[in-house]
Amino acid sequence: MSKLYLVPTPIGNLDDMTFRAIKVLNEVDLILAEDTRTSAKLLKHFEIATQMHSHHMHNEHKTVENIIQKLQQGMTIALISDAGTPAISDPGFLLTRACVEHGIPVECLPGATAFVPALVNSGLPNDKFVFEGFLPDKKGRQTRFLALAEETRTMILYVSPHKLVKTLAEFIEYFGADRQVSVSRELSKLHEETVRGTATEVLKHFEEKPPKGEIVVIVGGKEKAKKEKNGNTQD
Repeated sequence: MSKLYLVPTPIGNLDDMTFRAIKVLNEVDLILAEDTRTSAKLLKHFEIATQMHSHHMHNEHKTVENIIQKLQQGMTIALISDAGTPAISDPGFLLTRACVEHGIPVECLPGATAFVPALVNSGLPNDKFVFEGFLPDKKGRQTRFLALAEETRTMILYVSPHKLVKTLAEFIEYFGADRQVSVSRELSKLHEETVRGTATEVLKHFEEKPPKGEIVVIVGGKEKAKKEKNGNTQD
């Protein structure tokens, strides 16, 4: 029976690959990979010989229709990204939506994703949070920051290493120097590190020690007014 599987892959430590993920990747007819060269190393490590095709942000608009046809013909297909769970700041949404529209079953396996461990180990409130992913580079960046300045929930962002110092400086500008920030990099890898503190303290750290690797930034939400926190507001 045709089905699309969304299969998470390790964000660093290969031991985080699940038994079920290996089983599915061995059993499907085709694997769609963000970067076939990167995924080839993963498949070789786990001795998975399933055929693999490329499916990434630059070709997904063109390939979705062909993939849907394969699924309608009865194929089972797994989608993987370079690391983590497909469709979380990676390709996957367009294909999933197309499958839903065509009545094709979609199953997402639980597994690795970078923002969950970064959020949990930040020490910031995680009962309510908002995932922002990557912020706009230029157009719309200031508008987004102005909106996030009023956000009371904990915020999760993905930031590239060469933009981290600039982004932390923007936190100070829009959120204030004392806003609590937690930066996790190289999660699950040998040089995993989490730096916590005010925006000013964390900025100083990474100005002195330029960051490398994959980075997740957790930002505390705007504190509510003291009257509201004390329950003294009038209805």
